[in-house]
Amino acid sequence: MTDSVRLSKHLIDLIGCSRREAQLYIEGGWVLVNGTIIDEPQFPITDQLVELRANAVAEPLPSITLLLNQPIMHNVSLEQQLALLSPATHWAEDPSTTLQLKGHFARLSSELPLQEHATGLQVFTQDWHTLRKLTDDRTRLEQEYVVEVSGEITAQQLKRIAHAQIVNGMGLPSCKASQQNEHNIRMVLKDPSPGVIERLCASIDLKVIAMKRIRIGGVSMGKLPLGQWRYCTATQRF
Repeated sequence: MTDSVRLSKHLIDLIGCSRREAQLYIEGGWVLVNGTIIDEPQFPITDQLVELRANAVAEPLPSITLLLNQPIMHNVSLEQQLALLSPATHWAEDPSTTLQLKGHFARLSSELPLQEHATGLQVFTQDWHTLRKLTDDRTRLEQEYVVEVSGEITAQQLKRIAHAQIVNGMGLPSCKASQQNEHNIRMVLKDPSPGVIERLCASIDLKVIAMKRIRIGGVSMGKLPLGQWRYCTATQRF
């Protein structure tokens, strides 16, 4: 039986690159093993055909941002959230042409948590520009929720929560709200505090049944199915 060698070592011997270059080529998705992209430097090679794709560059992977339609999760850690991101949960209709690589699931950060009991748009990013936008500008970024309620929805009710108010000694922020259909309203707030959507609805005699965040700033979730993720495209800006 032929002894195996690491893919990175084999690539060094094959094209005469440095160890660092071999790692960058492999992690960047530029190396084919029997015609399949392999992005693991430790992958064992025996007698397989190893090739470097055309126009390969030995550069670190560009930072990416992932959008997840997150199901309801109570008091979970970032690690538990990240467990939802895998090749198996990647949306098959993702409009991005980004090549999915293992390096895209490392060093991800997340800000702007969902309201408790809510589903919907959650952002995970490697990009420090995006992370700074989500942190430094969080008080100016709109978050849009679709809220299913029980009770009668009227234009007068929605007009009432358009202005900041004090209810039972508790301050409530202003909120742009519009009726979507008989049971759903759209609510747009900036940096909503935990539980504020339920309190706003209660102030106009509506009870929250379910809620889903569909937009943060200029980035909408679109048709992304529950529990699946996609890449944030270069044209989308928070």
